[in-house]
Amino acid sequence: MATPTPSLTRLDAPGTPGSVILMLHGGKPRSHDLVDNRSASWQRSAWMARAIEGRAHEAGASVWLLRYRERGWNGGGDRTEDARAALDEVRAAHGRVSVVLLGHSMGARVAVHVADHPSVTGVVALAPWWSEADPVRRLAGRTLIAAHGRRDRITSFTHTRRFVERARSVATSAELVDMGMLGHYMLGRADRWNEVAVESSLRILAPGTRTPTD
Repeated sequence: MATPTPSLTRLDAPGTPGSVILMLHGGKPRSHDLVDNRSASWQRSAWMARAIEGRAHEAGASVWLLRYRERGWNGGGDRTEDARAALDEVRAAHGRVSVVLLGHSMGARVAVHVADHPSVTGVVALAPWWSEADPVRRLAGRTLIAAHGRRDRITSFTHTRRFVERARSVATSAELVDMGMLGHYMLGRADRWNEVAVESSLRILAPGTRTPTD
């Protein structure tokens, strides 16, 4: 049986893109199931990618969506490998453009573990799955914007607030967007989630933010 490989859906801006929003979808704490088109976590991010594509392209940013090899975090090693491979592929395709990692739930956890990649300018985290064990040091010199709803019963608004507070010690800036009485899956008020996702990503990528270095 062939070893599964991560894959990318590329929604490239016309011409030469000036930046890339790399989306990282959610998953499960433990699962070796392959991620296919029936994966609800992948589908949610795919819907968002299509929803934000137009606004991103107007700003000269491509939108790429990573599909992991497997659904589970499984200790993190394989998922961070997937994400770093995707970041290397962005650099191979477009050179040293700035990249924002846009992660939902487990995807936000993956994002903060790979934020030290030289292409990454910042992280936008939607309903992130974070704990006290997750590091903030890889956000040094980057920007973090996290958005969380108070009706989330899957991940914790409180843990997100604490992570953002810790990140302020190393990040260029770190802020929490209170999504009010919204839940985890970004289905209620999807328009609001989409707005926060794209506007936060483009704000990080705006002129004057950090230029990636080798």
